[in-house]
Amino acid sequence: MIQRSGGPHATHHPIPTPGNRPQNSRQDAPGRGGEPAPSGTGAGTAPTGGTPRLPERRLWTLLGPAFVAAVAYVDPGNVAANLTAGARYGYLLVWVLVVANVMAVLIQYLSAKLGLVTGKSLPELLGERLPRTARLLYWAQAQIVAIATDLAEVVGGAIALYLLFGVPMLLGGLIVGAVSLGLLLFQARRGQRTFEFVIMGMLLIIAVGFLAGLFFSPPNWGLAFGGLMPRFEGAETVLLAASMLGATVMPHAIYVHSSLARDRHGKAGREMLPRLLRATRLDVIVSLVVAGSVNIGMLLLAASALAGREGTDSIEGAHAAITEALGPAVGVAFGLGLLASGLASTSVGAYAGAAIMSGLLRVRLPLLLQRAITLIPALVVIALGVDPTWALVVSQVVLSLGIPFALIPLARLTSSRAVMGPLANGRVLSTAIWVSAALIVALNAALLWLTFTA
Repeated sequence: MIQRSGGPHATHHPIPTPGNRPQNSRQDAPGRGGEPAPSGTGAGTAPTGGTPRLPERRLWTLLGPAFVAAVAYVDPGNVAANLTAGARYGYLLVWVLVVANVMAVLIQYLSAKLGLVTGKSLPELLGERLPRTARLLYWAQAQIVAIATDLAEVVGGAIALYLLFGVPMLLGGLIVGAVSLGLLLFQARRGQRTFEFVIMGMLLIIAVGFLAGLFFSPPNWGLAFGGLMPRFEGAETVLLAASMLGATVMPHAIYVHSSLARDRHGKAGREMLPRLLRATRLDVIVSLVVAGSVNIGMLLLAASALAGREGTDSIEGAHAAITEALGPAVGVAFGLGLLASGLASTSVGAYAGAAIMSGLLRVRLPLLLQRAITLIPALVVIALGVDPTWALVVSQVVLSLGIPFALIPLARLTSSRAVMGPLANGRVLSTAIWVSAALIVALNAALLWLTFTA
């Protein structure tokens, strides 16, 4: 049955999945939330004067939420966009990934900060402020983004199963959907901290799988550094840049990070907040350096090993060329990285979709139903025989068009003293987040213009 979350002030219920309780660091035992539980304090209250504080070297115990969000930055859509860009245009678009990753660090930090300071997720804050019709329309566009997200992740996982084991695409999509549902059930039963460790393990597999080829086919570093100069070469490179941007700065990752931070730590008391924000900055920087390195490494590998080869602008062709040029072991590593990417990212995407629905509509669906909503369109695309790599690239363009709907509210809310109090964005942060939003909107406008006038 559909459950209503009870209104805008019922913000400490577990959003992502039924049975998943918030991980409040002031209530959890050590090792689960990462902090000792002070007696007599709860979420949103400052600890008492005698509360012990962990030394700075133990900040690592608070890491985790950003690694879950970072999986969205290395999903199969990234693979398709980055391999296509590298195979067709060499090192031309390296700058897009660098700029996108810098923006992603800022955006994800502000999303997590919003959840920690307010004790509410970005969708919840929007749901409180928008009238009913606006909430429904806003949710509709966010749901389209969620469907595009799952399309990339399920199709990518199905391609990986086909490449590794010869599994038919439709059956592979069903397997990916079933495994991702299992991961969500595992998260609901074992809690967010354990889920974070599972996702971090998958992120390690992704990194090794996609970067292994660089040891056998090193890039031309001179040309790679030349790719840091911003430029385009025709309408198709703008389309690819928008696709790469949509695959890097993911709308659902913006929405969900505020939920992840809030569910892990609760609304931070004033004494704990500086420490949690320091840990969050470290969490975001480390996780997105890993994700950014994987993305840039994929483009460099495509530029060095796949450029000029026929058919290498598809994932299947790229896998075949990598296997032929670098050996079957590298090909298997690439396939395993793609599979881990699909499984991890589709689980996080479903987590985000539930958070968005609960925050905007104040409705929570049964786990199986919420998973089916975004899985079925992906299976239909596979069943219709649509070219998988083309579907992945187009899905990333849809995600790019959805970024402003998440980013502009984030910029407004985190810059508002009424929402954030003294921790509202200062002049530098406000300028940086609004410049990022303007660049993304400008790129999307150019994409639409070139698409309909070319």
